[in-house]
Amino acid sequence: MTDDRPNIVFIVTDDHAAHAISAYGSELLQTPSMDRIAAEGMRFDAMYCTNALCAPSRASILTGTYSHVNGVSTLSTHFDARQPTFVSMLRDAGYQTWLVGKWHLGHGGIHDPQGFDYWEVLEDQGPYWDPELLSEGGRRRQVAGYTTTVLTDLALERLTERDRDRPFCLLLHHKAPHRSWDPDTKHAELFKEGVPEPPTLWDDHAGHSRAAREAKMRISHDLNERDVKQPYPPGLEGRERTKWAYQRYMQDYLRCVVSVDENIGRVLDALDEEGLAENTLVVYTSDQGFFLGDHGWYDKRFMYDESLLMPLMIRYPREIPAGSTTDAMALNIDFAQTFLDYAGLDPLPRMQGRSLRPLLRGERPADWRQSVYYRYWEHDDGSHHVVAHYGVRTQRYKLIYYYGDGLGLAGTSDRRTAPEWELFDLENDPAELRSVHDDPAYAAVRRELEAELARLQAEFGDEPAPVRGGSR
Repeated sequence: MTDDRPNIVFIVTDDHAAHAISAYGSELLQTPSMDRIAAEGMRFDAMYCTNALCAPSRASILTGTYSHVNGVSTLSTHFDARQPTFVSMLRDAGYQTWLVGKWHLGHGGIHDPQGFDYWEVLEDQGPYWDPELLSEGGRRRQVAGYTTTVLTDLALERLTERDRDRPFCLLLHHKAPHRSWDPDTKHAELFKEGVPEPPTLWDDHAGHSRAAREAKMRISHDLNERDVKQPYPPGLEGRERTKWAYQRYMQDYLRCVVSVDENIGRVLDALDEEGLAENTLVVYTSDQGFFLGDHGWYDKRFMYDESLLMPLMIRYPREIPAGSTTDAMALNIDFAQTFLDYAGLDPLPRMQGRSLRPLLRGERPADWRQSVYYRYWEHDDGSHHVVAHYGVRTQRYKLIYYYGDGLGLAGTSDRRTAPEWELFDLENDPAELRSVHDDPAYAAVRRELEAELARLQAEFGDEPAPVRGGSR
């Protein structure tokens, strides 16, 4: 008898900002395959990560837990893959489970993927061309080709070779569009006419904390020659240097996204050809957002919305109304419970998210979250120098506390920075250009948000940073 539980195809990219998807209204490019998922399912407009770094976000996605619970708080704190994940639980329940692509949670021993019937992953970030893949059987020879296409080829092999009497869970985790943004040669001429500049490209951070002013993620002078693929032209300075670097960065970034979109189209077509589309949950997301020149930056890490916001589109024709959207607050810790819900499995008590299934049906529970908690742990790393911080976001406001202490974690600096606060009124300042933390008119709001931040930390069992210098 055929198992009628839904299949799951979970496509995750790296550093793909929602504002580089046409389904989200982007004017930078067209993404017809991603748009198709949204048009045939639901688009989430308030999907947030809990820690805007690749490895921590992926650990949270797998386990349904915050970084302080799953142990992956920085890029140097590797994942203990023996802990339960939604994948291992699905496999125990009879699902076929496959992983292709980026793992980036450590290699060897307890750090290798577990709970998968098949896995082939890139070593660390992996290259954009001719990837060498690691598997349970050891190192594999290089596979010739563009990595986004190679990984999709391997994923499609799993579909054609599947046991047709059992449901499957396929994780297709791309490297793209991660730095250093090497596009497929067939896309080399795209966007040559130029890319529109974001309104905040020239932000001088006068309305922000010192943490923002001192971060090393500036388009103007922190992109290196590897990023822009050639030496900087002699004599190029000031605004002209920024404009030139922005175009070099964004043109390649968007070319990488086009490759991802085309390969998503291949997956959707294969599901149609195999007769799987109706009973397959197709999910597209990224591990966090990304600054596309916003605030003059590339990269992520900060709690500002361009970094915090993740794209999320889900299609499941049997249950999700086509062309639907939601502005309900969702988190990357919700994926695990969502997949388990669709598979008819109970979540583990340690899981800290909620199933998104009611939202996908068009129902919002009365007790759905009204705020989200975020924490960035990798204090003052050697490249980007973003200081450790945590905060709370509600529909209208955002409070951020830069506690500036690595707390001895791997990958952090032992340099401490003076504590700072930021408060943004997102209704009056959606671009987050001016903190109103010290504005007396917001004193009541500040107190309410501080209380909500403390409540969320207690709810999730996260310890506030030690008090220093008379500040919390």
